[in-house]
Amino acid sequence: MKKCRGRTSRKRRRNQSRCFSQCGVNLSHKCEYVCLKKWLKERGYEDSILRPAQFSETGRGLMTTKALQVCIPVTEPRLEHYAGQLIIALPEKCLLTTDTVLNSYLGEYIIKWRPPVSPLTALCTYLIAEKWSHKKSLWHPYLDLLPETYTCPVYLEQEAVDLLPEPLRKKAHEQRSLVQELHKSSKSFFFSLQPLFPEDVQSIFNYSAFQWAWCTINTRTVYMKHSQKECFSREPDNYALAPYLDLLNHSPSVQVKAAFNEKTRCYEIQTLSRCAKYKEIFINYGPHDDQCLLLEYGFVVTSNPHNSVHVGTDTLLKYLIPEDKQRHMKVSILQEHGLLNNLTFGWDGPSWRLLTALKLLCLETHQFTSWKKVLLGDTVSERNGKKSLDLATKICTSLTEETQQALQKVSLLKRDYVHLVNQLTLVEALRMEDLKILLLSAENL
Repeated sequence: MKKCRGRTSRKRRRNQSRCFSQCGVNLSHKCEYVCLKKWLKERGYEDSILRPAQFSETGRGLMTTKALQVCIPVTEPRLEHYAGQLIIALPEKCLLTTDTVLNSYLGEYIIKWRPPVSPLTALCTYLIAEKWSHKKSLWHPYLDLLPETYTCPVYLEQEAVDLLPEPLRKKAHEQRSLVQELHKSSKSFFFSLQPLFPEDVQSIFNYSAFQWAWCTINTRTVYMKHSQKECFSREPDNYALAPYLDLLNHSPSVQVKAAFNEKTRCYEIQTLSRCAKYKEIFINYGPHDDQCLLLEYGFVVTSNPHNSVHVGTDTLLKYLIPEDKQRHMKVSILQEHGLLNNLTFGWDGPSWRLLTALKLLCLETHQFTSWKKVLLGDTVSERNGKKSLDLATKICTSLTEETQQALQKVSLLKRDYVHLVNQLTLVEALRMEDLKILLLSAENL
């Protein structure tokens, strides 16, 4: 049959090309994805409506090959009572869990080791060992598609970490220390595995490999509770790496139900949101702001409705008047009632927690006995309310200036440190979102 070469045909091809460009570039034909799908099929996974694709905004993800029309029945308006549309069901054989590790060559070493290793350490160890085995690994079709590096704070260079907002910067240092300490405390266990490897285990289970394994588990696992095992420490065992399913990206605007189905023995995800044909399909990691997303997953979301700018304790306390003889008691009260943490500016202005903390700090000597009224949300006086709003404005202005200065530094570093451009761009995106919120907060004060 002769191919159509007319104007209409050319226009149709241009429209299809434009549409495909907007929807994403299909990656299904690539060798590594063909191998993964074959590997999954051998383990009982039935091909679904999802296809791997490269998207301009989110990078690698999954697109749907058919439109998803989800209708909430009037009789069941509560989403938790609605089944939704199943988009993926990954069989238990495809999941990498601590059961996988215990049934492997590492099992006898883990069972014998005392004190017991944590479930997280066991999974990290197995990932490192399997990656080292490469093509010999039963999991190599999955491992070949995992990122070589990550952008959560553990991986960020110090120049990028220094430009994070103060509360997140503190958490980033804590995260790095946690991973370093976990690796250090696991070295004796790693040495016990020497009989399994022809190479020195010190070179196989080095910090770089452990850092990669820890980030893989922290950023890519789904929640799946397992029964407590005596061979592990008492830390929660709720991790499951889910090949292919973990290509689904996060969006705060979608609603999904995700859980392991005990009847079908599959990890299932049902969507409660519509999605057009050939568009990227998303899941929701939870109501997280960008600071949390960057800390735990290594990305930020533009115009995230859960975003807020955190006011660090140091920032708050520097506005205390030194002459205030009750300042130590005020701080003690705030600390006792958990009002020194999670103080924020949001899209609509300062949070109730922040304003409450400021009202208490602004209490004058003769008003101090009314501190309980402040915590209950009652108005002490018009003057106290005005003073707290004025203080909120000062803090907002200070944070705005600090954010603008940080953005200027990011711009300079991007020019001088080309190798850090990706990390700095991430910090820049976070700071830009903060600036938007602070400017809107200032308008609402």
